[in-house]
Amino acid sequence: MKRIKPFYIQNRFFHACIAIMVLFIMSFIVPRAFAVVKLVLLLLVVLTVLDTIILFAAKNGVKGTRVLPEKFSNGDLNSISLVIQNYYTFKVHVRIIDEIPVQFQVRDFSIKREVEASSSSEIQYQLRPVERGEYHFGKLNIYVTSVFGLIARRFITDDNAMVPTYPSFMQLRKYDLMAISNNLHQYGIKKIRKIGHTMEFEQIKDYVLGDDLRTINWKATAKRNQLMVNQFQDEKSQPVYSIIDKGRVMKMPFNGLTLLDYAINASLVISNVALKKQDKAGIMAFSKKVENIVVAERRSSQMNLILETLYNTSTDFFESDYGRLYADCKRNITQRSLMLLYTNFETLDGLHRQIPYLKGIAKNHLLVVIFFKNTELNTLITNKAETVQQAYDKVIAEKFAFEKRLIVNELQKYGIQSILTSPENLTIDTINKYLEIKARGLL
Repeated sequence: MKRIKPFYIQNRFFHACIAIMVLFIMSFIVPRAFAVVKLVLLLLVVLTVLDTIILFAAKNGVKGTRVLPEKFSNGDLNSISLVIQNYYTFKVHVRIIDEIPVQFQVRDFSIKREVEASSSSEIQYQLRPVERGEYHFGKLNIYVTSVFGLIARRFITDDNAMVPTYPSFMQLRKYDLMAISNNLHQYGIKKIRKIGHTMEFEQIKDYVLGDDLRTINWKATAKRNQLMVNQFQDEKSQPVYSIIDKGRVMKMPFNGLTLLDYAINASLVISNVALKKQDKAGIMAFSKKVENIVVAERRSSQMNLILETLYNTSTDFFESDYGRLYADCKRNITQRSLMLLYTNFETLDGLHRQIPYLKGIAKNHLLVVIFFKNTELNTLITNKAETVQQAYDKVIAEKFAFEKRLIVNELQKYGIQSILTSPENLTIDTINKYLEIKARGLL
């Protein structure tokens, strides 16, 4: 029974059988061809037996190995390698069916390749996960055929492998260099002009042309009998909290990912940037209650702690309780901090319900509310309306887009900073805002 299970008859065999049947039917019209058709049938039987023998004679004909990364990066393309080793002494054709995790919902995965005799071949394909969690791979099925292509033999390897999907650490690596330098022209990020300087003293140095005359140190100038200036640096060890709204407003999808996952990916990157800038990084998430809390610190293990916490952040998308968030911030965060609040407001009414709590948080901390443009409306706004219904849809879409801009003005009226961004630009815009706040010394 074990020898029969990997035995598969190929389509070429059935096509040959159909052709022979047609020839037998035609032989009734041309009786002389009957003997030739019988020889063709015999040839098919011989080739089928020969094909079976050469495929099943070897105990280990083909071996496949699936090379998986330690973890997947959510929202990014992750490479998976398949190494196919051919132990046959002749070239084989392989069809690979990898049982990839059910989260991808790919039901027609198949790769065809030729592998030379006694050699190996590496095949790569990419997967883009759009949710965090465990991804379980099934069997790696390899169907091998010889040059005849009548019979296939199946080899099964690498059963039940699991890869966890973490927040986008690929973005973390992408912006890592930017975090330790001010070369903001990299990756297309706009360069931010320093409006002033912070007042954390670094050193006294000789005056050079272009230094700010207001920083001249007159006592040191008198002692050295030459102009000396004070040099300042960005303040360090300032707490930076990424606060993630896990409520139902963050369930909206964009390009496969929910707004919640975009916020989680951006929180991971901005935490790394803050630590590289010698600040303290922390996170918290809330819906019905505040949880997934990592206190802002600057220790070496902080990024691993933040990564694991964001990986385990889950939600049922309940209604968010901003009153609970305000109470927890008031009670537990006593030092003035930069609060990056990732949420979403679709209407002014939705903002007005939460504005008392936002004002309360902004009273003790520097609050930046980060919410999202509804990019799905752009198509309706830009397309020309040709019917009455399309005109109505376009007007309503423009109304919602305009209301988003009104929300920015409303927050500004209460002294609360904001970022209105599209999901794909969330990370870049958040980093720019953080570096702008550092440059202006607002915290």
